[in-house]
Formats: sequence, structure tokens, C-alpha cells
Amino acid sequence: MIRAAIKTAVTECDAVILNAGSSAGTEDFAAEAIRDTGKVLYHGLAIKPGKPAILGYSGAKPVLGVPGYPVSGIIVIEELLHPIIDFLCGRSCSDYEYVDAVLSKAVVSTLKYREFVRVRVGNVDNRLIATPLSRGSGVVTSFMKADGIIEVPQDVEGYESGMSIKVRLLHPASDLEHSIVIIGSHDPLFDELSELVRSGLKGISISSSHVGSMSGIRAVRKGEAHIAGTHLLDEATGGYNISFVRKYFPNGGVRLVECVKRSQGLMLQRGNPKKIAAITDLTQDGLRYVNRQKGSGTRVLIDYLCRKEGIDTAGIYGYNREEFTHTSVAALIAAGSADAGLGIYSAAKMYDLDFIPIYDEQYDLLIPDFAWKMPMLQQLLEILRSEDFRKRLDSLGGYTVGNPGTVREAFIKMDQ
Repeated sequence: MIRAAIKTAVTECDAVILNAGSSAGTEDFAAEAIRDTGKVLYHGLAIKPGKPAILGYSGAKPVLGVPGYPVSGIIVIEELLHPIIDFLCGRSCSDYEYVDAVLSKAVVSTLKYREFVRVRVGNVDNRLIATPLSRGSGVVTSFMKADGIIEVPQDVEGYESGMSIKVRLLHPASDLEHSIVIIGSHDPLFDELSELVRSGLKGISISSSHVGSMSGIRAVRKGEAHIAGTHLLDEATGGYNISFVRKYFPNGGVRLVECVKRSQGLMLQRGNPKKIAAITDLTQDGLRYVNRQKGSGTRVLIDYLCRKEGIDTAGIYGYNREEFTHTSVAALIAAGSADAGLGIYSAAKMYDLDFIPIYDEQYDLLIPDFAWKMPMLQQLLEILRSEDFRKRLDSLGGYTVGNPGTVREAFIKMDQ
């Protein structure tokens, strides 16, 4: 059937895209079908994402085998199909717009591939900051949210945090001037906030990157974010965030702003087939756990709960399997790739999972003084206080909304 489709397509079209079936599975027939109807020039390219791509032809017509993973497919179409179309149309290849930006987080690459890393970009205190997004070839939302792409050459092992790098823009550079950069802990409420900002504050957008609470605090300390989402538990006091801000900002210059309280608990497959009732059940034979990354508030919480219960985390299968968002943990459980993971109720509800409440936590926003004075940030806080935002959180579930947008504690600069 694939051979027949290619034979028909090359008689009717100038170029052919064959989607999926280009890897090494038992039913990946793309390369064989192209070979039977023409010639395969290359099967597998030294690019990432997109390495299973196939370059071939049938008669005088180019045939491109595109990987089925969405981000791989997007990269192959952009990097290979786009120039082919330009060539067939007799025009020069499209020029990209590049900007210089400071990398907020290290990018580790491999010498085997030329890598394309998706990033969020925003203007923070008159500097463009680029924050890498999740790099999985199936994480299509990371491409939808990306503002640009970093190209890591094949002979480079990556870039250090704080380096100035070239970013190929996916949007006009002018859009970056009116973007509120949020780096830190993940919460679906930012998607709701982004929609309200788009509809209520014309020309302003939210650029959020989910790297964990500690990385968010570091980003604010380095002047690389307008806001950091944080929910770090102080084991000594049972309080949230304040002691960490005091530690990392001894000279002040930031405000800790109330956002929400939210329910953290065990997200489980629908029907709870493993009969999990508490944290202590995570060590049972055959159970597959999926965790959040080190430095995230959720990882701090599960580490604390395990110590409190005397659980050796080496006995929890999958404890070192790390994901960067609550929704990615929930998605793996819903897909049957894991049995349990700690996360927030709204993520469990989103994926129709069972949920056992474990802990109620305070989720705050950390805002540096230079950002606090910006009109667009004050407008964002007004939306945070709005009834529309409360209604959206009620719909998500698992949140207690008190006085969002109010300052819990102001850490005054020592020289003031």
C-alpha cells in the first residue's frame, strides 16, 4: 500500500513526504517502500531531533521520509523540505532572524549530532534571556511554546549557563519586548494566566519555562527572570519559601507574592490497580514510580516525606526517572508507562487519574524589585486577583485561593 501510494504521488506531485515509519521498528516500512520505488540516498542523519529521516527520490521527484515524533517531524520539514521547496520554486533559501541572548541554563549536547534546542526568549532588565525547553522529540508543546531555536554544531558539546548565544527566532524580535519571563516551578495555572493576559492585555505575553523552584530562584538572583514560581518546604519550620529567599537574597531586593495553596498527592492509574494507599506503598514489588527533577519543590517534598517515613528511596523503582512538569508525570501514568508519581491534583484531574492527597503547600511568586515597577507586571498581578482567574482555578481543581497578588514579605535592599 505504501509503495502504491508513492508511485501515485510521484506522478501527481513535485515532491513527496512520507510520514512516520522511518525508525527501526518491525513495521517501519518507509525506507523499504522508497527503495522499491526509487532510491534511498540517506537513511538516518546526524541531527537531533530528526535523526531517523530518509532522503530519497523516485524518478525526478524528491521523496522525504519524515519521523513520526512530532518535534522530529517539524525539524525535518523545516530544515530539509523548506529548502527543497525554495529550490523547486527558483527562489533563494529563506533568511532567518537571529538575536544574541544570554543562556539561563546549561545545554549539554553530544558530538554525534547537530542539535536543535527549543528556547523561550524574553527581555529581562534590557537583556534577552533564552531558557531551554524540554528536549524530547515527542514533546510537541515545547515547540508550540518556543520563541526560538539554538543550533548546537556537531563538534560542540553544549553551552554553559550565562553564555551569550545566537538564537534563531520563530517570532518577530519586536514580540520579545513585551513578554513577561517566568522561570521556576511548573503549574498549569500559568496556561490559564497566559490566556487571560492574551485576551486582556493586548500585545503582552507570558514566556514561562519550567525548571524547578531552585532554578527559578537562581534565575531571579542572576537577573534572568521577572518572576519565579516557587514552593520550597522548610523542613525545620514546615513553612514555605521565606527561609529560602532569606538565604539566597541576603541583601534583599525581592518580594515574595502570594499565589495559591495547592494539593500535592500521589497520582495513580485510574482504578488504582496497585492498591496504593500511602507513600509507604511505593516500595512494593512491580511498582513503577516516576519522579520530578532534583531542585523542584515536588522533589524536595517527596524526599522529605520518604525520610520522615524511613523509606530508602533506592527501594523505589523509578525514583531517579525524572520529568520537568506535573503534567508530563501525569501523562506517563495515564499512558501506562508508570504506576505512580507525586504531583498536584489539577494535573491528575487533567489526565483522569486517581489521586491520594498527601500535603497542602504554599505556591508563591518571587519578583525582583526592577520587575515590580514595570506596568505590565502590575497589570499581570491585577489579573491574578481577578474573579476570572479564581473561576479558572476552581475549574482546574485542587487549589485554595486566598489573596493572590498580595505581598507575603518584602525583602528590602540593604542600602535603602
